Order: sequence, then C-alpha cells, then structure tokens
Amino acid sequence: MTNILILEDTVDCLNMITRMVENVSDSVHAVPVRSLEEAREALSKPNVSFQAFLLDINLDVNNSEDMSGITFAREIRNMQEYVFTPIVMITSIANMELTAYRELHCYQFLVKPYNEKDIENLISKLLFISHTGETREDFIIVKKEGINYKLFCKDIVCIKAIPRGVNIVMVKEEIKVLYTSIKQLMEKLPNEQFVQIHRMYVVNQNYIESVDMVNGYLKLKTGMETEIGVTYRNQVRGILNG
Repeated sequence: MTNILILEDTVDCLNMITRMVENVSDSVHAVPVRSLEEAREALSKPNVSFQAFLLDINLDVNNSEDMSGITFAREIRNMQEYVFTPIVMITSIANMELTAYRELHCYQFLVKPYNEKDIENLISKLLFISHTGETREDFIIVKKEGINYKLFCKDIVCIKAIPRGVNIVMVKEEIKVLYTSIKQLMEKLPNEQFVQIHRMYVVNQNYIESVDMVNGYLKLKTGMETEIGVTYRNQVRGILNG
C-alpha cells in the first residue's frame, strides 16, 4: 500500500483531491489533513510511513503570506526517513516554485486549478517510484556542502577519518564529508555489515579479502590494506570466527 499524506485547508479541495488520488489505484491510501497540527500528528503516528506528500503552501485564506506548507516540508526533509521522499507542492502561488525546488528538493509543483488528469499522471509517477526496489536497500544520508546525498551501504567500501571529517570510499568514487565523525556514521550504519577495525577506519565486511591477525593487517578486495588497531583485534577475531 502506498500512503500519501494530503495537506489542504479547504474542505472541498481536500475531499476532491483525496477522491482523485484514491481513484488512480486500489493500492493508494490517502491520509487527508487540514492543518499543520493535524499533519504533524499524522506524521508522528507509530508504524505509519508515507511514500509521498501533497502539500498546499497557504493554509490560511485570510493571510496571503502564510507558508505553513513550506514549514511542514522543511520538517519532513529534516527527518532521516523522508529526506528523499517525493513532496509535491499544490498552490496558486506560482512564484514559490523556485524555493520549493531549490531548497526543499520538491518532486513537482502543481499549480491550481488542476484537473483529474493532472492528478492521475502525478500519482502514476509516484506509484512507479514507490514500487521500485532501490529504496528498500540500506542507505545512509550524508550532507556535503549543504546538499544531502543518499549512499547505499552496499556501495560503501570503507570509511577513513580525516581532519575535521571523514572520507567515504565508495565503489566508484570517494566522498569527503566534513564535520562528521566515524562514531556518528557507525550509529547509522547496519552493525552486521560494518566493523570498526581502527580508530581511523571502518570497513564493509563484504569487501574484506583477507585478514592477517599476526601482523595486524586487513586487505580489502579493492587492493587497499589497512591496519587493525590493537584494541579492535578481538572484535575482528569475533567476526572471523563467525
């Protein structure tokens, strides 16, 4: 089931778009809310996740400067699990498009008045995104120069501590992330896949080629060799012994 949260303050509009969204497919479940408070409450419910958000920007018809939808979009983007979830801004304020795309990385900007065909095309695209298996793989989010990057754990070979940050060695590239520590990343990485072998190194167990416990070295399938710290050798032995 694809859960889509719809935030719209006008009852008639909310009912109409909810009907349009759910008419696209039986696999779509719309969660309609009318205010910022209701949206936050829906988002905080345990065991409920959303695969897309449709947000009206202005939730106060008496205040043309109200930007509650943008506020909620920022809150969504600050949540680890929704950093890359599609957000669609629905509004009549066309000049907000640049902010929505640049700052909030919105998937689409739908300007009122919209019709049922617009909604059908939009939801069909969102269903395709939510049904692709890629998003089910383990990943972490890192921020580099103000931009969030989604890194799949299977592609991370190792992580090296550097001055004021870490260097993440991927299969095809290296990413330098400042003001992030190995300890912080270890809290995000799956424990059964990654192991710290030195105060300066974390490795993906899937890329370990050989281990020399006598001399305290570990060789990765990429050809890289790293030292095993004395205080981490028991931990590495435990992994080798299964």
